Amino acid sequence: MSRLRSFVTLTLLGGLTVVLPITIFLVLLQWLVGVIDRSIAPISDWLAEYVTVSEHMADMLGVGLILATCFLIGLLVKTGIGRWLHRKVDALLSRLAPGYSTIREMVAQIMGGEDNASLLNGKVCRAYIMGHASPVCVTGIVTAEHEHGGYTVYVPTAPVPTSGFVYHLPANCVELLPDISVESAMRTVIACGSGSQIIMADAAAPEACSATVK
Repeated sequence: MSRLRSFVTLTLLGGLTVVLPITIFLVLLQWLVGVIDRSIAPISDWLAEYVTVSEHMADMLGVGLILATCFLIGLLVKTGIGRWLHRKVDALLSRLAPGYSTIREMVAQIMGGEDNASLLNGKVCRAYIMGHASPVCVTGIVTAEHEHGGYTVYVPTAPVPTSGFVYHLPANCVELLPDISVESAMRTVIACGSGSQIIMADAAAPEACSATVK
């Protein structure tokens, strides 16, 4: 009976492991499509009314117009006047809309903002947060390098890498891993350490921990 229960449980968990990511992806995709559809609905309705096109073609034209507008805004903010206007609008929204600054910083970290300051452009490292003499190290992403040789390191927490801790460490406490991408490192964090062989491949073997019982 115990073996049967174990078999059923493990098989069910195995199935959920396959089905859940696909289901979550489809739900998020459906939500995103719904948001886009609602956003372009006014444009699509206007195009369908004044231009002889089908409903689907009107939707495609609406998406094209939105992308073209984003492109033109991108061109504008590359100019001196555009940058000045962007700073003024940013400052105004930061004062009037609580949470706008946080959302802007999150988008900049994901997409890459000024100076291409995206977390995905960081460098993967082993961070010795208790000092280089200690065998304890954590997976980190270098987000800033300083003139004195030190680093600012973001250490993501498992299984949600978008939350974590920021450490300011001297150079001898940071071991860069240039052959490992940020995406690969993040996958080990999401998997709660599974697959961390890529992080620890050439690390020195830690000394055995011992405890003295009194």
